[in-house]
Amino acid sequence: MNNLPAWLADAVFYEIYPQSFQDSDGDGIGDINGMTARLDYIKELGCNAVWVNPWYDSPFGDAGYDVRDYKKVAPRYGTNEDAKRFFDEAHKRGMHVLIDLVPGHTAIDHEWFKASAKYERNEYTDRYIWTDGTWSLPENTAYLRGMYARDGVAVANYFSHQPALNYGYAHPDKPWKMSADSPAALATREAIKDVMRFWLDLGADGFRVDMALKLVKDDDEGRPANIRLWQDFRAFLEREYPHCAMVSEWGVPKESIAGGFHMDFMLHFGPPAYTSLFRGERPFFAKEGEGDITAFLDTFSAMLASTDGKGLICIPSGNHDMPRLARGRDMRDLKICFAFLLTMPGAPFLYYGDEIGMRYLAGIPSVEGGYFRTGSRSPMQWERRTGFGFTSSATSYIPFDKSADAPTVSEQRADADSLWNAVKELLALRKAHKALQSFGEFTPLYAEKGKYPFVYERKAEGERIVVALNPAERKAEVPFPLNGKILWKAGETPKGGTMSACSAAVILMK
Repeated sequence: MNNLPAWLADAVFYEIYPQSFQDSDGDGIGDINGMTARLDYIKELGCNAVWVNPWYDSPFGDAGYDVRDYKKVAPRYGTNEDAKRFFDEAHKRGMHVLIDLVPGHTAIDHEWFKASAKYERNEYTDRYIWTDGTWSLPENTAYLRGMYARDGVAVANYFSHQPALNYGYAHPDKPWKMSADSPAALATREAIKDVMRFWLDLGADGFRVDMALKLVKDDDEGRPANIRLWQDFRAFLEREYPHCAMVSEWGVPKESIAGGFHMDFMLHFGPPAYTSLFRGERPFFAKEGEGDITAFLDTFSAMLASTDGKGLICIPSGNHDMPRLARGRDMRDLKICFAFLLTMPGAPFLYYGDEIGMRYLAGIPSVEGGYFRTGSRSPMQWERRTGFGFTSSATSYIPFDKSADAPTVSEQRADADSLWNAVKELLALRKAHKALQSFGEFTPLYAEKGKYPFVYERKAEGERIVVALNPAERKAEVPFPLNGKILWKAGETPKGGTMSACSAAVILMK
């Protein structure tokens, strides 16, 4: 079960939000051919894998997380042939590609839902969750009511236009709730397995699975019913596609890995450990120096122990659902953040544009159901000219950063002291030293409640590397010397056990 693909040992992922990365046809919206044209850039930066947000055909009520056809690329992005070429070109460069799988719901105009909403029974009648009458309402969830010939209310996930696919209930307590092992729930699983086969046969190397922990409804603590569901998926993959890599949007690695996933994210929901790093009320990585690294470390250490070497914890720089890492930080602060992100165990995930410090654009109009998230989804800023090198169109589907000092790739490439070059250097270090890669040993050396700095050790194959991080705008001390060969630093070099304000160092110990 969940044999780890060997390439995950040194994997570094780059998240591509298709509509915002590169427009190749001048319509103001990114597309697959634009993504393909930028693969060399991703490789040059130092990433060897990509996660692509949904590119399926969609009405885009939730930016593509409302799927109309699982086996068709949205025409605005290109064609299935373009997707195959993207896979092929990535593989030629030694890169792997995970695509987003959205198994929990579809769009209301998916053919499955259209059939399910009919009065007459058919093979899709129970593909979604329906109550047994229009006045029988589901509890604590969105729903669709009074819109279809069928007498019943359709349960929805998140937005009301995302009807929930039927994987059953852990404890069905009403006549319309089916069990997780009912024929209808099992048929839904098989339909999604068929979708996975389609994309794996086309060239995908695996999937990032959207809200993987919530397919079976009303699960118990520890998510045992969802774990059993994903163990069934893992058994199918081991039989037919043993190379398929899987990362879950779950947030509890012990549960996710038990379900057969290879990787799980630390996230902005669930345990507060991740938000305590960058996005909480008093994050550790802030120059004010009011954070507490133990709020992260206590949870992370327990999570790491629970994986028992059978899977990876992924700490992303950000993603399409949260404010950008650069919010409230300058480039010096961001270098220290990346010194942490790129030297921790597990597989790093970089959200497009974070490597140049792209900003969160507060207050811009919601686009495609983004609402506050829209501010983290603005087009990639490649160079300082009209359209930022993203598009030749006079307009883009989301506004650009209008600041005079909006960061660009071209300018940062040319500046040896830029964030982009710091990220590139750190990724090169990670590639050169197994101690810094996914499975290198991790030991905190100095991590005191409410204090700075944070110092930890990574080890592999007899090599010992110490990472020291002081994001606070004041000097900080540890009770041991930080001596050794400096592999990388931001700010001043540590002197003995003293770190200067806003500094970081990666040190090869003798």
